[in-house]
Amino acid sequence: MQSRRAFFAFFALVFTCADAGTVIAQTYPSRPVRIVVTTAAGSAPDTVARLIGQWLSERLGSSFVIENRSGGGGNIGTETVVRAAPDGYTLLLAGTVNAINASLYEKLNYNFVRDIAPVAGVMRSPNIMVVHPSVPARTVPELIVYAKANPGKLNMASSGNGTSPHVAGELFKIMAGVDMAHVPYRGAGPALTDLLGGQVQVMIASTTASIDAIKTGRLRPLAVTTSTRLEVLPDVPAVAEFLPGYEASGWFGLGVPKNTPTEIVDVLNWEINASLADPRIKVRLADMGGTGLALSPADFGKLIADETEKWRKVIHAAKIKAE
Repeated sequence: MQSRRAFFAFFALVFTCADAGTVIAQTYPSRPVRIVVTTAAGSAPDTVARLIGQWLSERLGSSFVIENRSGGGGNIGTETVVRAAPDGYTLLLAGTVNAINASLYEKLNYNFVRDIAPVAGVMRSPNIMVVHPSVPARTVPELIVYAKANPGKLNMASSGNGTSPHVAGELFKIMAGVDMAHVPYRGAGPALTDLLGGQVQVMIASTTASIDAIKTGRLRPLAVTTSTRLEVLPDVPAVAEFLPGYEASGWFGLGVPKNTPTEIVDVLNWEINASLADPRIKVRLADMGGTGLALSPADFGKLIADETEKWRKVIHAAKIKAE
């Protein structure tokens, strides 16, 4: 008799929890939701967050407000979300910077993979390896041969120490076995200016920032950093065609504090993936040089874990330190 009572009590608990989950999903959100962006207003991540925030506001009937928390290389904003209540009302626009920072900074007050639960991917953003026309290399193999014949003479620009273009360049150097001198700048703008002027010779830059210079012949594209070619530059090969396994594109997605109810994560994932299938959103992402990254929470979590491990190896091998 006692075991029978326990049996029915167990199933009553199961159904009660299921009902509670349904109620959460049906009532969320009941007040404004903030999306924390770790960069300033007007930046590419900010634009992505506002695009998705507007979609979620229209679909879920409550405001999704962008909150810019820049500084600390993205760590200040990330920690804001880590410390927030796990109730679905504080989201993080996560990205490549979070996977890099996990190893770039020796002491963080959080563990990104452990403390942020993945919700959904939003966008993958390709980069492109470009050289100044004075460089006598028109292909990646020719660049490798030239760099090996002139160790340390090529200057590789980046938007800053430990940034995505920097670690992407270091990954190339490791896989190609070449020595190029890294020259960090305070932002992509100054780096591209000096690349156009010939003060530096090589850079892995965003497609959107470099496309005009490529089309006018002021920069020579050698390869894109995605695993496959891009529709907008079909004649430009991927680095992976010469260095199998190379991939160094940027990405953005949404995360929440750990222990956020699964039902809320599922609601957000469903709506975000729906947005990425909408033709209008596809066009907006393409205008930013990106493509949709529709993933389940589990698959987005795997991407984060894989990227964090990849950049950990590069940062340690190249002995990169935060500025």
